Amino acid sequence: MPDSNDPDRSSSRDPLRYATDFHAPVLSHDVRTRLVTAAGGRYVDATLGGGGHARALLDELGPEGQVLGIDRDPEALATARDRLADEREAGRFRAVRGTFGDLRALLEAEDFIPIDGLLLDLGVSSEQIDVAERGFSFQEEGPLDMRMDPRQGLRAQHIVNDWSEHDLRAVLQDFGEERRAGSVAHAIVEARPLDTTRDLAEVIRSVVPPPDEVKTLARVFQALRIAVNAELRQLEEALEQSVEVVRPGGRIAVISYHSLEDRRAKRFLRYGNFEGEPRRDLYGNLVAPWREVPRGPIEASEAEVEANPRARSARLRVAERRNDEEMGQPMP
Repeated sequence: MPDSNDPDRSSSRDPLRYATDFHAPVLSHDVRTRLVTAAGGRYVDATLGGGGHARALLDELGPEGQVLGIDRDPEALATARDRLADEREAGRFRAVRGTFGDLRALLEAEDFIPIDGLLLDLGVSSEQIDVAERGFSFQEEGPLDMRMDPRQGLRAQHIVNDWSEHDLRAVLQDFGEERRAGSVAHAIVEARPLDTTRDLAEVIRSVVPPPDEVKTLARVFQALRIAVNAELRQLEEALEQSVEVVRPGGRIAVISYHSLEDRRAKRFLRYGNFEGEPRRDLYGNLVAPWREVPRGPIEASEAEVEANPRARSARLRVAERRNDEEMGQPMP
């Protein structure tokens, strides 16, 4: 591990130390200090973005440590590869294109199993939100796109204009937890065709009282983004595969930004399933692949939220992989 008295280490608490125009990673100090347990180990940033967290992990690791980054957004990959060009040349960093739901297959292809730590920073990057042409934001006019990977076929435009009112309502309820899902879905269907984010925002505003506009807009756009990118399914698949790729004693860190993500992370890291049901052996010991360290979420400081308002909703959960003996034997 790097010397705790290193002045560069103390500067790692600067919440914007690893920020770029592409993205400002949240909770980077906690990620680097809590996830890294082996200075010469192998770590995976499965949501690479602009490479901020990968840079933080490399700073925490020794010269033999390695980081592999995964992202489905080609702009993110290009940004990270350019930012970490020196580390690539030194053999400490590499990046591959793919989705974290294919975690095991991607790591197998890179001969990068087992690993000592895995990071999942969920949600969208600052660049994706801020660039109107990506269609993620209701604050700027852009196409109804919302794809993280431009190779995929499904766009938000298809959901908004082609899906049935019933299916559209279900998306808004299930992925946005929107209590006005029915009226919003009906208004969207009645207003078809919709071509831009502004068109969609105007329809939503037409059926929502002004005090609730911003929250409803955020929930509807969140729901469509999750549906387009299959984010919750990808998360569940990545969490299930994490048990197969992280060595016993290694760690996982998950940063979530809304209750749908955090609920899944909490249940899986605490109980090893998404139902939140404790499973115990014949002696009453909990049977689960992970042990939370610490138990419960870690949140951004007031200073970080002030510097980066998007950190306000972030919840970091960290867990350590149990060995087979610690996991016990499940009840028949």
